[in-house]
Amino acid sequence: MNEKKGLVPRLRFPEFREAGEWPLASLKQLATRRTERNRDGEVVRVLTNSAEHGVVDQRDYFEKDIATQGNLENYFIVDEGDFVYNPRISTFAPVGPISQNTVAKGVMSPLYTVFRFNNPDNLFYKHYFKSSGWHLYMRQVGSTGARHDRMAIGNEDFMAMPLPKPPPEEQKKIADCISSLDALITAQADKLDALKTHKKGLMQQLFPREGETVPRLCFPEFREAGEWENITLGKIAKFISGGTPSKDVADYWKGSIPWISASSMHDIKIEKSDFSITDSAVKAGARIAEKGTLLLLVRGSMLHKRIPMGISAIDVAFNQDIKALELKGNITAEYLIYFLSARESELLGQVTSTGIGAGKLDTLNLKEFPVVIPIAKEQQKIADCLSSLDALIAAQADKLDALKTHKKGLMQQLFPNPEAVAA
Repeated sequence: MNEKKGLVPRLRFPEFREAGEWPLASLKQLATRRTERNRDGEVVRVLTNSAEHGVVDQRDYFEKDIATQGNLENYFIVDEGDFVYNPRISTFAPVGPISQNTVAKGVMSPLYTVFRFNNPDNLFYKHYFKSSGWHLYMRQVGSTGARHDRMAIGNEDFMAMPLPKPPPEEQKKIADCISSLDALITAQADKLDALKTHKKGLMQQLFPREGETVPRLCFPEFREAGEWENITLGKIAKFISGGTPSKDVADYWKGSIPWISASSMHDIKIEKSDFSITDSAVKAGARIAEKGTLLLLVRGSMLHKRIPMGISAIDVAFNQDIKALELKGNITAEYLIYFLSARESELLGQVTSTGIGAGKLDTLNLKEFPVVIPIAKEQQKIADCLSSLDALIAAQADKLDALKTHKKGLMQQLFPNPEAVAA
């Protein structure tokens, strides 16, 4: 294996291009394992190392205490600034995550490995552990053991992990670069959250409150339009049930017609799916929702938290967990989907359990769900306003994703290639 290549990153700042290879040092040479137990039980803040979010307060992460006060005496004390390895593997952390505690002093399960760098100026390693540069070593010395979701690795092997040790000046340059990019990502994420919050607040103003027929906020040209029509969903929509073509008939699948299930319903605009059916499936009875149809999920595990709905941007087929709403009268799908989104909390109140962990919206109850409707021009104005805001939100989400992708690519170049690092 080419050792030189493994110790030299593909991308270096100009002033370090002639600085030579990065030497290796074991984690044991750079840090000390922390094994102090919470014997007196004084520390009650329980921390968790999440693969996606890093070290977080357990109560904030799980919205409840998983560990109880009576069994914290054997937990490791973790000071702010300490690093924690969680052997639990996942899509986000294929060999388990290593994260720095930036929350506060707390305790963690003895299943975790806690260590502290000898040098407090260790921001370089905080970022390094978010790269994949150390994964190859973990795969070579560890295993998934009896539990396929956990990495089994001994303490000695873990502390023997080889880490790159560039000059302090280069470490700082890399850390500052990635930290500034993290700050930009955070700022863009905050902007995205602000747009979503603004939309939520605007929707509460643009539609009447439950039991009322006039909104708190009207566009100027409609302020004298009078009260909105009060009606039920069953009076303005025909509910069409979907179905799943037989999985045993190959001729029904991998055609040109997108097939929509719960996993496809994430956006208001529905235009793609991982599955598709053929004309033969349609002839055998599969339901087709024409372009512009409102689709509503009425059964599934997601219903415990939100009500997935969307408008088909193309002709689609849909399964039995979804209802297609064939509208009649003077209401548009664009208006109705925003109205129902604004009343999501009331819809969630109608969700019942199927007994198999999924939620269910009863069609008879949905037909009695109250809807208020303004004149057609006002419907369009409201839909256009919220659609424009959705476009801003989508553009901001794309910008955030692009920054995250840029950071991932940058880190792959700033840190040595993991496949070329000798264990």
